[in-house]
Amino acid sequence: MKRIPLIAGNWKMHLTIGEAVTLAQEIAKSSQGLEDREVMIAPAATAIAAVAEAVEGSPVLVGGQNVAWEQQGAYTGEISPLMLKDAGATMAIVGHSERRHIFGEDNTMVNQRMIGALASGLTPVLCVGETLDEREEGLTMKVLEVQVCEGLEGIKSDQIGQVVVAYEPVWAIGTGKTASKEQAQEVHRFIRDVLGDLYEKKLAEQIRILYGGSVKPDNVDDLMAMPDIDGALVGGAALQAASFERIIHFS
Repeated sequence: MKRIPLIAGNWKMHLTIGEAVTLAQEIAKSSQGLEDREVMIAPAATAIAAVAEAVEGSPVLVGGQNVAWEQQGAYTGEISPLMLKDAGATMAIVGHSERRHIFGEDNTMVNQRMIGALASGLTPVLCVGETLDEREEGLTMKVLEVQVCEGLEGIKSDQIGQVVVAYEPVWAIGTGKTASKEQAQEVHRFIRDVLGDLYEKKLAEQIRILYGGSVKPDNVDDLMAMPDIDGALVGGAALQAASFERIIHFS
């Protein structure tokens, strides 16, 4: 089954509402007519509704940078699936390395967020990845297997088709370092094999796995040429229209 590439921009804690709308409009204009790939942007929560309105009628999807597991309740600072959908989002990033390593979210919490997103009809992007120390100690595959298995605990075969996975080597985020295309492909293949063990291999072949380690205009073509890399989760390069548009239009 052919997997539709997904280019996702994570804007993190950047851009005011006005700045976000301007960038979203430029991306929407550049994305017109795209039929062989999908584009998603994840603005700060304060800008989701305005950005969703700005890209309405274009192929651009809108996502949240995180999502709670309950629809409402006494969870100060959290944003529920209901709220994301109400603001115009259809996707949500879950388990980003910054949530894990700065805010202490573990696999159990990541799993709760995944289940909450799926139950509400959002498409979750499950982020997994190893630190530099873990890579140097030869623990990359072990760490990823645990993150994938525990992140997807309780998610059934009829739900897994809604899930996107993103491999983000923590050592390559914001550092300018990038895994070689061969290194990235090796890890993506391993993740797909883990998914094949958890579910059916046929289902695993349908799941999109994005690469999220300092993707830039000058490396996106090589990365996207790899058979198990189905898109990109872009950070810094997603904050400038020209660079993100070049990534969207990878060849």
